[in-house]
Amino acid sequence: MADFRDLRIVVIGAGMGGLGTALAFAKKGFKSIDVFETASNLGFVGAGIQMPPNVIRVLDALGCWEEIEKDATDVRDTSIRQGSTNVELAHVNMPDMREKYGFPHCTGHRASLAAGLFNGCKRESAIKFHFSTAVVRVNSFTPKPTLTVKPRDGEEYTVESDLVLASDGIKSATRTQMLAELGTASEEEDTGQAAYRIMLKRSEMEHDPELLTLIDSDTVVRWIGERRHIIAYPVDHKQIYNLSTAQPDTHFASATNATYTTRGSKKTMLEVYKDFCPLVHRMLDLVPEGEVCEWKLRTHKALPTWVHGAVALVGDACHPTLPHLSQGAAMAIEDGAVLAECVSRIPAEKLNDADHISKTLKVYELLRKPHTSALVDLAAFSGRTLHLGEGKAKEERDRLFKENGKSGVVPDKWASPDVQKMIYSYDCVKDAKERFEELFATLS
Repeated sequence: MADFRDLRIVVIGAGMGGLGTALAFAKKGFKSIDVFETASNLGFVGAGIQMPPNVIRVLDALGCWEEIEKDATDVRDTSIRQGSTNVELAHVNMPDMREKYGFPHCTGHRASLAAGLFNGCKRESAIKFHFSTAVVRVNSFTPKPTLTVKPRDGEEYTVESDLVLASDGIKSATRTQMLAELGTASEEEDTGQAAYRIMLKRSEMEHDPELLTLIDSDTVVRWIGERRHIIAYPVDHKQIYNLSTAQPDTHFASATNATYTTRGSKKTMLEVYKDFCPLVHRMLDLVPEGEVCEWKLRTHKALPTWVHGAVALVGDACHPTLPHLSQGAAMAIEDGAVLAECVSRIPAEKLNDADHISKTLKVYELLRKPHTSALVDLAAFSGRTLHLGEGKAKEERDRLFKENGKSGVVPDKWASPDVQKMIYSYDCVKDAKERFEELFATLS
């Protein structure tokens, strides 16, 4: 007799959310999972990434954390410093993440996280990857979604499925088409911020005692200034020092390209951070002239829905966020785990009931939307707080910094014990198990 495992699943996109979604469905026993990815391969590029306890909980359940952890660094503390002077504003110790939340808080390379998820997927016979294959359009959203796809060097063909899960990023074509079908549209928001992402090799830093101390530490350091900051930490067995910045977006003011990136100049980058301390400049000076890229940081307003028929949005396609809380990839991977839990609850007699399937996906949205919206808002708020200029608000912020989290509150929300407790103790799958029936009933 057929059951939920026989549902044909299509995943659009093989980023963190797509890989996590495919693997979560395979672990639940689904037999047919097709992943379509425009790129010819995963590439395993990118910069550093933070892996907080809430996402490690999911990665561990998916059976891929052990491999990823081999290349990860445990975060033991964070140092928040005045960018112009390198004077420490706050030092928040984080030595007991495992004891508090059952899992560590780690930093690593995006390539390591992606490879761990991809290797997990490759061990599952149910998952089939279709690289160099673009989804041209969704032909129908219900009752059985169909897609037109096109291999890079081939002809278009049609794919039929029972569920389509679109993890196709902030520029999601699926989201655009879905909302158009419903007579609405997403409203993109220009955050006014951009970012440099920098990877420095140990060999470039080890001759400078201060820089060597940074890369040898288990500390996340944030240098803050008016409208700008830099966050940095070691990755790849402390062979690479990762720096990510946020600064006013001045290079994309009139237009942007398809990837939200532009080739920058080293001179401009140094000018943006000209009043930051010599320690920061010694690191920025190490960046090769031709390897400066700037990313535009964009989000969009909360969507009216993440679901239409048997199609659901995942990750940045439905809740892109600023990076100031380090939860973007974590939220996308959690989405996939919650989706798999919800869909596995479809009874055998309802497998061909389009209304029941759509309501099941809607429960996923009801579970995830309030949580992700709160985190997106917190990330934006934290960025505004970090980027304050001179005045009473900054004075109050710095007073709170001096308490080093003793009151349970830190202005940098990523390092704030109260925010950490809210996010890191949250078990998204447990929440889905406990609340699914209650939420589904509200839709009946």
